[in-house]
Amino acid sequence: MTIKRILIIDDEADVREIAKVSLEITRQWEVTTAASGEEGVRLAATHHPDAILLDVVMPKTDGLATLQQLSKNTDTCHIPVILLTATLRLATQQTFVAAGARAVLVKPFDPGLLGGQIESVLGWQ
Repeated sequence: MTIKRILIIDDEADVREIAKVSLEITRQWEVTTAASGEEGVRLAATHHPDAILLDVVMPKTDGLATLQQLSKNTDTCHIPVILLTATLRLATQQTFVAAGARAVLVKPFDPGLLGGQIESVLGWQ
């Protein structure tokens, strides 16, 4: 089985680190992190990850705007994006899926279950 490459885009350093360490330990995946939407779009285009975990609420460029940028770029439009949010309403979730998100996971997430949730959503099992 090939090693999956994941890009985590979140403005909170603690969230990035917890998710990174969790995925590296539980799944042995290669994980790259970005602290902003702008940085994440650049890294996605150069690193070509297998999936992106994207925080919804970020300063400057939020998750929805970042998702739209990723969707418009021919280098990144094929990469599945899973959104992370602390608040989840059905109407909001429908907006995210309509914008191209593959799924929405709620924060705080269980680090021990995160890899399995990603595999399940993306059919990697």
